[in-house]
Amino acid sequence: MVLRPAAAITVDDEHAGRRLDKFLRSHLKGVPAGLLFQLLRQGRLRVNGRRTEQNYRLVKGDVIEVPALDVETPATVSPRPPSALLEQMRRSVLHEDADLLVVDKPAGMAVHRGTDVPAGVIETLRHLRPGPPELELAHRLDRDTSGVLVLAKTHSMLRHLHEMLRDREDEIERHYLAIVSGRWSEDVTVLDAPLQRRAAEVVVHPNGQRAETHVEVRRRVGNRATLVDVRLLTGRKHQIRVHLQHAGHPIAGDDRYGDLRFNALVEERGGRGLHLHAAKMVIPLPDGTELVVAAPMPGKWVRLLNKGI
Repeated sequence: MVLRPAAAITVDDEHAGRRLDKFLRSHLKGVPAGLLFQLLRQGRLRVNGRRTEQNYRLVKGDVIEVPALDVETPATVSPRPPSALLEQMRRSVLHEDADLLVVDKPAGMAVHRGTDVPAGVIETLRHLRPGPPELELAHRLDRDTSGVLVLAKTHSMLRHLHEMLRDREDEIERHYLAIVSGRWSEDVTVLDAPLQRRAAEVVVHPNGQRAETHVEVRRRVGNRATLVDVRLLTGRKHQIRVHLQHAGHPIAGDDRYGDLRFNALVEERGGRGLHLHAAKMVIPLPDGTELVVAAPMPGKWVRLLNKGI
């Protein structure tokens, strides 16, 4: 057991408006959430000397009084990510400032740790940058999708991005590149089929959520494939993959919604994995300016396109 001394934490501008429980979990690392909730219920953890509910929204100047705590030492320490992965992520930075870190996520790398993933992007970057500020994912990319991934370094920026993605998602320009089966018609530029989740998959369904995707041809690859630019106007799970498949042009290497014969042909040419890449984001910032960040097309794609399919 480790004795964590009593403390008084004063809330600053950065964390005003945040829920008390989420603030506590991020600031009192190693303290089990169950213990924090128990202390709140018992009135032993107080705000401004008063018993407070866990969903209380903090105000600048609030003083959170945390009693001394006996906390168990962790049974295991998070393993150090492999050196090759650490170096890859170290070289992946596309943009950094006081509020944001933007990286070019490699294909095949999960954004966070899972049962079969000892370390994802967030754990690797936190290992590279162990001190404050703590990085938080502003959004997610599928494991097999590469490209622009945004992390917030401050709670205010995280809140700004989450509010935009929730309430005004079309204001953030999100452009992807995809290599798809067949010859995409120049006349097909807008896909607006509603999407519905069914277990682990997503399907087009009239009762689903609104989903809008814009598509523009970038390059023909003979008659067998097309490189397209895709812009998301909404952000549904697997939206691009399902919309392109529904339009008759599944993405190369898509093992869930794709075409097996086309995938095999692409693999014969040296193209492995899902050919979906988050190429560019245009992010409106709180001060009224815009941040434009782009991730170059993966080198293996260039080789595949030059070789032909």
